[in-house]
Amino acid sequence: MELKEQVDELPNICGQEELIDATLASRSHVPSVRSDIDWNGIHSGFAVALHMHQPLIPAGGDDLKTAKIISNLKDMLIHPSIGDNHNSPAFHWCYKRMGEFIPQLVDEGKQPRIMLEYSGCLLHGLREMGLSDVLDHLKRITCDAKYWPSVEWLGAPWGHAVAPSTPVQDFRLHVRAWQHHFASIFGLEALKRVRGFSPSEMALPNHPDVCFEFVKTLRECGYEWLVVQEHTIEQMDGQPVRNPHVPHLLVAKNSTGRTASIVAIIKTQGSDTKLVGQMQPYYEALGLFRHELAGHRIPQLVTQIADGENGGVMMNEFPSKFMEVMFTSSGSSTPALNTSEYLDYLRQMGIRNEDFPQVQPVLQHRIWEHWPEQGGPDILERKIHECAQADSRFTMEGGSWTNDISWVRGYENVLGPMTAVSAAFAQKALRPEIKTNEARYRNALFHLMIAQTSCFRYWGHGVWTEYGREICRRAMDILNYDF
Repeated sequence: MELKEQVDELPNICGQEELIDATLASRSHVPSVRSDIDWNGIHSGFAVALHMHQPLIPAGGDDLKTAKIISNLKDMLIHPSIGDNHNSPAFHWCYKRMGEFIPQLVDEGKQPRIMLEYSGCLLHGLREMGLSDVLDHLKRITCDAKYWPSVEWLGAPWGHAVAPSTPVQDFRLHVRAWQHHFASIFGLEALKRVRGFSPSEMALPNHPDVCFEFVKTLRECGYEWLVVQEHTIEQMDGQPVRNPHVPHLLVAKNSTGRTASIVAIIKTQGSDTKLVGQMQPYYEALGLFRHELAGHRIPQLVTQIADGENGGVMMNEFPSKFMEVMFTSSGSSTPALNTSEYLDYLRQMGIRNEDFPQVQPVLQHRIWEHWPEQGGPDILERKIHECAQADSRFTMEGGSWTNDISWVRGYENVLGPMTAVSAAFAQKALRPEIKTNEARYRNALFHLMIAQTSCFRYWGHGVWTEYGREICRRAMDILNYDF
């Protein structure tokens, strides 16, 4: 069955939840990746992921209150003389160039690998702009049996929402919406192969109840592993991670004692675009050898993710360096790998998730120290307050790619309207009698999710704040007048 990419002039983001669930449940237990790696002959490997995103903004007109919602990329093309907008043609190419590189390398007998993560906002914006060439290039390497074993897609929140400060029920909607939208573009068979998840801004909730719901959502939506930033997690004794180049098991425990877990692939610290742009993971992996785990000697995996288009390094240096490294590493003892094929190999060796070293979100060790036998949300909030009183650096706002940014403090003028829209959506659109395939539901969900895009908080002031508030206003009008 094929899904329509657009419904009611909006992206297909909801309405066929049962079909999506059935598709994911139909995955077989055999590896989903046809790997051509000589696993017995390798010492280590490296994995590179490219994150791609452009927000949707009310900028298709001079009046903010009536302007059409368009891609920020389109706004850049319209106004090339403002700021860095002259880079928009380069961005366009960055979004499709893997559709050129992968076939070239495969056709030359090489073993390229790349992991891709595109936000739903970007995918919708590209189609609305008429840049179907990008989607056609991506579809070729996603669906053609000759090329898709080289490409692994990662799931993401549809609207690039940050998990620590997005209401848990809304975050789940983002996760499901991305699956709908991806399947509508690339097909249900391609969706079956999406097993890893990339959190926006590498933001991992460290509030125990929020992180539990985050992991629970990912597992219930069919995800088997996620990428985490090294400094957002800790060992169960509170110490830093010792061996970041082997898989770990992220254990999320909530205030009532329930736990949920998922495999964590660790992205180490560093300047993301420079590391990926210059293919540093390959050169680091060259110095690594097999590691003892659960009675087996396993190859270590160096993993990095970076914006695929931002900065001169990614726009200009990455293409030639990527091609050079793929030529050199193919068939070597340090090949490029995609994470799911790597995990499949470990499972074939007999290694289970329970064999991986356990980690938890950073600072949770302090929460669980002296935890009473009978816990609960009230006890948790008291404990968090006590820890914050004792140490001003203690925070439960989550960790991300940088410790310098809070996704809560300083953004009250945007978070207030976002919170109000979320509450109204829960009250009006999530009623049992409202069907998810209704046009009004889809319209409200679309506006809710684009309002929660991290960009409106990341930039924190000026026109970006106004964009966020305007989208919230429109979402609230839809909820007030259509429900």
